[in-house]
Amino acid sequence: MSDKPVINFTRGVPATESFPVEQMKAASQVALDKYGTTILQYGKSYGFVPLREWLAEWQGVAVDQVLTANGSLQIVEFLCFHFIQPGDVVFTEVPTYDRTITLLRRHGAEIVGIPLEPDGPNIEALEAALEQQVPKFFYIIPDFQNPSGATCSLEKRQKLVELADKYGFWLLEDAPYRPLRYQGEEQPSLYQLNPNQTLHMLSFSKLIGPGPRVGMIFGEADVLQGVAKVAENTYITPSLLSHGIVYEYCNAGNLPGQIASLKELYAPRLQACLDALDKYLPDAEPTRPQGGFFLSLTLPEGVATVDVIKQAKNYNLNLADGGAFFPNGGGENFLRLPYCALSPAEIEDGVQRLAQTVADVRG
Repeated sequence: MSDKPVINFTRGVPATESFPVEQMKAASQVALDKYGTTILQYGKSYGFVPLREWLAEWQGVAVDQVLTANGSLQIVEFLCFHFIQPGDVVFTEVPTYDRTITLLRRHGAEIVGIPLEPDGPNIEALEAALEQQVPKFFYIIPDFQNPSGATCSLEKRQKLVELADKYGFWLLEDAPYRPLRYQGEEQPSLYQLNPNQTLHMLSFSKLIGPGPRVGMIFGEADVLQGVAKVAENTYITPSLLSHGIVYEYCNAGNLPGQIASLKELYAPRLQACLDALDKYLPDAEPTRPQGGFFLSLTLPEGVATVDVIKQAKNYNLNLADGGAFFPNGGGENFLRLPYCALSPAEIEDGVQRLAQTVADVRG
């Protein structure tokens, strides 16, 4: 067993040095001074009205098209309650976010996986699946996808919204990493291309910090009305205290500068990860994202992820189970590498340890 410090290539957590602690302290004081008796009380399940008004203006929608919750994953669960009966079909990309798979299974959904390519879902596979059955929704992460790092091309985005219109299913667009583009050209969101058939989720977890637990969904007012009822029956009221603080933080004009500083912090970490993989593990095949929190790689032929995870512990290297991101099997040589919470030096060290691990597994 190595005596080196542990390196975690497991969870996609923000860097603690990215948290705007002083600005949040100031926002907390302002929020309590202005709204103390309101944000310490019960409130509507849609969330704190001033925050919803700010979010509506930010995204260019009406206030009744905005609902907040304790992170966007909870919104996925609310949507499952709203849309899904046991046996209903839901499409996801393959691979996809493992916790969404867990929620869909909890609600008895039948998950149909659509293979993911470097430029988005395989459209031929999607069309073939739609000929067989129409899902309640297609859960998709078009920008810097978790776990792969892939970004959907404009051509495929346009095709996705066309198919959603043609077959009458919802696109559930999860976009927590969308603001964190480090290079390249931004593509329109699915929601911008087709707001009538898309539900768009965002979160402040990757922008301010996970602690406030503020996620949001933008979509048709009648759908959100149903989701709000599920929310009310779940927790009566969201955390208006968190909402008030986040609102004052955003209302003070802090968010654009925060996003710029995150890009400055994280872009070199992505590059360090790619450089280290090219140097120490040249026969693996990494994705090359232009933003977000993750890249992924296909391990060399004959090297199984499960063996690498086990052997890596000898080097104090923790890795995530690649198979967890595949709803119906697969991922035997898939590995996700979250890089944002590690310094460039730690990333290089971690990839060196990974390369040694792969060498050991190969024998």
